[in-house]
Amino acid sequence: MTKKLIAFDLDGTLAESKQAVDAEMAGLLARLTGVAEVCVISGGDWPQFRTQVVDRLPDDARLERLWIMPTSGTKLYRFVEGAWKAVYAEDFSDAERDRILKALDKAVEEAGFKGEKTWGPQIEDRGSQITFSGLGQEAPLDAKKAWDPNRRKREAMQKAAQRELPDLSINIGGSTSIDVTHKGVDKAYGIGKLAEASGIAKAEMVFMGDAVYPGGNDWPVPDKARVDTVAVGSIAETKRAIEACIFCLG
Repeated sequence: MTKKLIAFDLDGTLAESKQAVDAEMAGLLARLTGVAEVCVISGGDWPQFRTQVVDRLPDDARLERLWIMPTSGTKLYRFVEGAWKAVYAEDFSDAERDRILKALDKAVEEAGFKGEKTWGPQIEDRGSQITFSGLGQEAPLDAKKAWDPNRRKREAMQKAAQRELPDLSINIGGSTSIDVTHKGVDKAYGIGKLAEASGIAKAEMVFMGDAVYPGGNDWPVPDKARVDTVAVGSIAETKRAIEACIFCLG
């Protein structure tokens, strides 16, 4: 079956953590919009997507073919009538937000993260997702890569937070983070929302991500959403995979 939509994780797939896509990647994404619908789905919020991807795209990108899905698909942004607009946002209530923030503070202490060197705040409210970052939201890339390569620190924090918030989902996100969302929210959930909003069947999609392994935050896409998935080991591999898609679909 001909594929109509190519979806991507962001950090580690299209760009380094919280870094903008480079000029080659921006050009490839623009060319891809000429032959298919394109989605970017990740745990970050809209401002991060705009800085890392949207504002880097060249003028020939067909923005109306982009589906931007922050916070694992609990938000959707589209380019409509010359401007980016929020289609929906499944935000927490004030009461939910207060309970999550208190639980995360307790879990940070229980997991032993109090007193560590940080860059910026550790907890970020993204509306439909609240994210804890072990080194803070502004940590340098080299420090983030070295902090938790075997995931043990984040797994300890995840378990501590889950005990406090059993009715919510606590997922390991980027290289230093865990994400708190409504129950059942992961990238499979987001792909389901994408299929509903776009009218494109999952069988007509391909997803690319760097964490396609059990426990990785991209794993739910092939495991639960049953979408054809390309596991990439580097940003360079993503570029070559995009070139292949352009060749096959063009």
